[in-house]
Amino acid sequence: MTTLSSPTSSTVSPSRGTLSPAAYGTYESPMPRASHSGHSEPEISDNDETELHSVSWNQDYSCFAAGTSRGFRVYNCDPFKETFRRDLKSGGFGIVEMLFRCNILALVGARTNAQYPPNKVIIWDDHQSRCIGEFSFRSDVCAVKLRRDCIVVVLEHKIYVYNFMDLKLLHQIETVGNPRGLCCLSHHLNTSVLACPGVRRGQVRVEHFGLNMTKLIKAHDSQIACLTLTMDGLLLATASTRGTLIRLFNTMDGTQLQEVRRGVDKADIYSIALSPNVQWLAVSSDKGTIHVYSLRVRVVGEDATADSAVRTPTLLCQNSSNSLDALISPSTGANPGSSLSFMKGVLPKYFSSEWSFAQFHLPECTQYIVAFGSQNTVVTAGTDGSFYRCSFDPVNGGEMVQQEYVRFLKTESRQR
Repeated sequence: MTTLSSPTSSTVSPSRGTLSPAAYGTYESPMPRASHSGHSEPEISDNDETELHSVSWNQDYSCFAAGTSRGFRVYNCDPFKETFRRDLKSGGFGIVEMLFRCNILALVGARTNAQYPPNKVIIWDDHQSRCIGEFSFRSDVCAVKLRRDCIVVVLEHKIYVYNFMDLKLLHQIETVGNPRGLCCLSHHLNTSVLACPGVRRGQVRVEHFGLNMTKLIKAHDSQIACLTLTMDGLLLATASTRGTLIRLFNTMDGTQLQEVRRGVDKADIYSIALSPNVQWLAVSSDKGTIHVYSLRVRVVGEDATADSAVRTPTLLCQNSSNSLDALISPSTGANPGSSLSFMKGVLPKYFSSEWSFAQFHLPECTQYIVAFGSQNTVVTAGTDGSFYRCSFDPVNGGEMVQQEYVRFLKTESRQR
């Protein structure tokens, strides 16, 4: 194994040759259980005390990965099924990051993992059942994000961007204290965008790597609590630690396009999701309610017969906020507002807020991450081992209807 020296606080060790994400295989059907080393090990059933450390979506929300005290598991969302699992004797993983549906994953060990500590990132090839690269740091890893061409490692005060082919360091980004590991990437081949907290409270830094451009957005007065990008990286949605407002920005010029209100009381926002057609936004929080909002971003070439996954928002070249009309359009459904919204500009901002279009209620004691499924559905995965699928009426909104509930981990789970 060759060890590459690094000017940063990390060491990088590719196992053999270079990585080629374009050649990676995919999982489309359930895989047999296997051990970490490839040698036969006893399977661990759900009847044992398996704890759930984390859940995370893949890049197109078609799967999610669960880091457990025994290893990791991957689940397909539609139809819901366990795709495969890997059980280890050395301990579990606190972070499991997928690369779409391919055999390459990024793994970060839990504190109880005897072989992989929480300050090390393992690039795992599940077809070969072996580590093909690793990154070691002086502090614990808060998050890992993957694109087909890069690996992003998030520490509390710094972000490292590495080339996927040879694991060479490409960029270093300083951030404000970021213990949540907030960072998101675009995933279209023709755009390379990264969004993360800036160095000031409430600031978001957007890196357009392909354009060699950095944009700093003053998104909130409070610290950033959650953020997400569209697949092309041209739209950014953010929430602060107050958790009352969610804002949508144009990442090219930093213009705020829309603001919606989750509620009045402070809340901890767990996740934000944008639908592939950029018509809907969903938010989960510690209040136990999934909120869905209607967006007013114009869609290019909108066709009722087209696959919504290929629709992208219009983001015309803008030199000022005066050209916002090209970006805003009436949507299928309209978010309800206050009955006093006609007095906008006179009463406090609360009275002219856009409220959620549709809602779904879940137990408050669990952390859920939310995503959009097909045909006006929302899916959630919880740290209690639960999976929900619910549908909303795209015209009338209101209470969503539960379509599916699965307990994918049947034992008591520990919250992170």
